[in-house]
Amino acid sequence: MADQARISNLDAIEAFRSALIVFISKTRQALDTVQDAVKKNRAWLQTEQPAFWSSQIKQRQKRLDQAQQELMSARMSEFVETPAAQQMAVRKARAALEEAQAKMERTKAWSRDYDRTVDPLARKLDSLRDFIDSDLALAIAHLVEIQKILDAYNETPMPAAAPETQS
Repeated sequence: MADQARISNLDAIEAFRSALIVFISKTRQALDTVQDAVKKNRAWLQTEQPAFWSSQIKQRQKRLDQAQQELMSARMSEFVETPAAQQMAVRKARAALEEAQAKMERTKAWSRDYDRTVDPLARKLDSLRDFIDSDLALAIAHLVEIQKILDAYNETPMPAAAPETQS
């Protein structure tokens, strides 16, 4: 009978459906992780980092002020011939302060640019999530329907062969 298919094993469809369900689950977890990381990075960049560098600037400014006072005292002192150590301390403190100020400026720039840079990528992730939640969920439903249809097809008895006529 050329007009009837012989379906002997539906396990491949079930295995594919199961693998698709696992894929959807893992993909959702990965997308959730990425979205959490984006939120955490935004908060870190917009709140924690500015506060950290602001406090670092204050601390380093105090160290620079102290080093400058020690240099001034060394220059006025009769016991210190050359205040080289104090001059080096002032240079080091000034460099540290400039580094903190530069990092604060970079943090502000990153904070300003973060949403503009990250949001287009995050929207792509949202479209992937929509695809996963709608299209792949629909694919699973279709696979279930295909399984039901093929099971029903397998259950139907084969029609009796028509008697052949001899000429």
